[in-house]
Amino acid sequence: MPVALSILDLAPIAPGRPARESFAASVELARAAERNGYRRVWYAEHHNMPSIASSATSLVIGHVAEHTDTIRLGAGGIMLPNHSPLVIAEQFGTLETLFPGRIDLGLGRAPGTDRATMRAIRRDGTSADSFPEDVLELQGYLRGESRVAGVRAVPRPEGEVPLYLLGSSLFGARLAARFGLPYAFASHFAPDALHEAVAAYREYFEPSEQLAEPYVIAGVNVFAAEDRDEAEAQRRVAYRNRARAFISRGRGGRDYTDAEIDAFLASPNGAQLSAMAKYTAVGTGDEVRALLEEFGASIGADELITAHHAERVADRVRSIELTAEALAESCPRE
Repeated sequence: MPVALSILDLAPIAPGRPARESFAASVELARAAERNGYRRVWYAEHHNMPSIASSATSLVIGHVAEHTDTIRLGAGGIMLPNHSPLVIAEQFGTLETLFPGRIDLGLGRAPGTDRATMRAIRRDGTSADSFPEDVLELQGYLRGESRVAGVRAVPRPEGEVPLYLLGSSLFGARLAARFGLPYAFASHFAPDALHEAVAAYREYFEPSEQLAEPYVIAGVNVFAAEDRDEAEAQRRVAYRNRARAFISRGRGGRDYTDAEIDAFLASPNGAQLSAMAKYTAVGTGDEVRALLEEFGASIGADELITAHHAERVADRVRSIELTAEALAESCPRE
């Protein structure tokens, strides 16, 4: 069965560069995705991370939607315990009203940040416990079937805002199955429970008004370039940058040399960080295609959401293009 192809844009902020450039890059990437037949582009909610610009996720979606024409855009995801379900319904009802037929809403249960920032968001430490009920409350607002008497979300979208549940564990898989919603697994950074979670999702899936059969999306990292050496070089730079951001947050924020970063990545703690990127396709278009097809087939994925991490925007765009060209025969276009 053909697998659909999408993009997760982490809206990275380059060291020493303004966030405005990140938003311009997100527009450029979404336009490239639109030209090359990708199904959707998603943005993730992260907070207190100087290297990621998508904290106000719904605003980023609206900005990119204004500069594109047809591609679906959405959250991958909104961390619902950080928010009132009503406020998220209002935000995404507004987006769907402005850009009908183009808006997705992926929902996660994690805070998307550290504990201190979680408190700054005014998030109750136990709010994740009500995640299942909050999902249903949000769904009700979007459908005009409020579960809270006398309260409705305005504007209510004329069309559907499809919900997706995100996760990296059996909890999310079973909840998505019980609610009959598509399930997106964060295998691009949390690979360990992928196969077990997808199997549980399919086993326990119950059809719903939104979805008749299970639908699995899996995240995978991609570095596609004209030759393998260039792709490998892009991967090294990107993962050094990620490791640098990781250790700088916990060690005073000083800069680290490439040699120090490489030494860290060779350590047990660094090896754990490297293991998070287990599902990464690196190489030419043909090499990336082979890896993506093997990965997708291993779980019977309906859709792969690819994260292109090259440092330079032009390299990310080219990775998007090469991946689409290589998978053109096996990826349905909409």
